[in-house]
Amino acid sequence: MIRHALLAVGLCLYVVNCPLVADEPAGIQMTDRQAADKQATNSEPARPRSLPPVIESSWDDLTAGIDSPEDWAQRREVLRARFLELIRDGEKPARVPLDLTVHETTVVDGVYERRLVSYQTEADDRAHAYLGVPLGTPQELGCGERFPAVVALHGTFDQGMRRAAGLADNPDKAYLDHLCRRGYVVIAPEHFVSGTRIPAEGAYDTTAFHQKHPRWTAVGKFTYEHSIAVDVLETLDAVDPARIGALGHSLVGLDTIFLAAYDERIQAAACNCGASFFRHNAAVEAWSRDHWYVYFKHIRPELLAGRLPPIDFHEIIALVAPRAFL
Repeated sequence: MIRHALLAVGLCLYVVNCPLVADEPAGIQMTDRQAADKQATNSEPARPRSLPPVIESSWDDLTAGIDSPEDWAQRREVLRARFLELIRDGEKPARVPLDLTVHETTVVDGVYERRLVSYQTEADDRAHAYLGVPLGTPQELGCGERFPAVVALHGTFDQGMRRAAGLADNPDKAYLDHLCRRGYVVIAPEHFVSGTRIPAEGAYDTTAFHQKHPRWTAVGKFTYEHSIAVDVLETLDAVDPARIGALGHSLVGLDTIFLAAYDERIQAAACNCGASFFRHNAAVEAWSRDHWYVYFKHIRPELLAGRLPPIDFHEIIALVAPRAFL
């Protein structure tokens, strides 16, 4: 019964198990920073590692000893505690009022309204996002009594929020535009080191963040912020709170996993190329590198000593069950 309930999680782990540190595909030009990062990673000496036994599938250690729903409920609580410790959720600042502000409104092709909004994420930090709302009523568009909604997360691009809204770069990644035309309310929030908040060190550099929050993590910060984006969606009477999803690729494919595991208001999540096991990862130290974008700064000493985190990605994804995940 438990194996069946978690089957989608195991299958999805195969889909998303793309290395986050990999050779560039032919024809893709690496930036100077990417080339330097790659050279630094390749030049690091081999380190001892606390490798667990090779597993045939994610079931082996995920469901070992699980014979009932009650067993899984207990295991899930343990995994959730480990997950929250990995992202250092206990170090996040106190919640502040949303103070949602609409800065501009544009009607796009007579199909949906695109709003540039901002809202408070910390007492001294404010996020911006594009919010798309279809024109017409949910009933007129065949969406039921209220609209389904999506948190559309952007990849590692300086103006990713604008790209998600169809205002810059690759139109294939204009998720907000694509989904609003299909009857979804969509919020495309900026990543906290991009868009209106690019730090002095450059886009996606977390140095200033870690100086401000030495005990928190970048992953904890963006997971928390994107949970606040769900709060923004819930301010709209037209949004069905039982039909909120999330999607993302690469860096925010990772965030899609973590957001869905963190916030149970996410009822469906689609992740592309956003996860790889800590175990059996030859470049696992990249999760806690000492420059540029540092995901989990606090685990670097453990990783350099060959000790892996007490939770791995298949277990984090399992926290999403029984909600839908791809």
